[in-house]
Amino acid sequence: MTHDASLAEDKLAVAETIYHYALGIDTKDFDLYRSIFADQVEIDFSSYEGSSVVEPSLLAGDQWVRRVQPLFVGLAATQHTMTNPLAVIDGDSATCRMYMQAHHVYEPDKDNSWFTLGGFYDDSLVRSDLSPTGWLLTGVKLTVLWRKGDHSIMALAREKGRESLAG
Repeated sequence: MTHDASLAEDKLAVAETIYHYALGIDTKDFDLYRSIFADQVEIDFSSYEGSSVVEPSLLAGDQWVRRVQPLFVGLAATQHTMTNPLAVIDGDSATCRMYMQAHHVYEPDKDNSWFTLGGFYDDSLVRSDLSPTGWLLTGVKLTVLWRKGDHSIMALAREKGRESLAG
């Protein structure tokens, strides 16, 4: 395999890791979602008011998944659209900027029960045989550029999800 082909395969695998992020959340497949995170991950959702992580934090992968699970269990549906992956490979490390839109639905039949935001993720990854894609996320930074809809559904969904998971 030529170096260019190997680089292209790595860039695709990095992008697929982030696509698995969206797939795991949107299908509520938390095993899949967990499978793409390293044992320690730095999460920075500080640009998203209402996040379960309000300032940059180093969390265990399991801890991060447990922290987001109530929100997504409490929502009727989500759709995370990830586009324009710009991956940079440096040996066994990588970074990737991925543009995103995240649509959150609390009550599907009510138009005012939706919340959408757009922006981008800046992610860091390491090569690993433990990941289904060959790469694990070690850092996830969300930058929110815009919001539309009723943000209050997020707190309602998080509480509903906590109740559902506890019962």
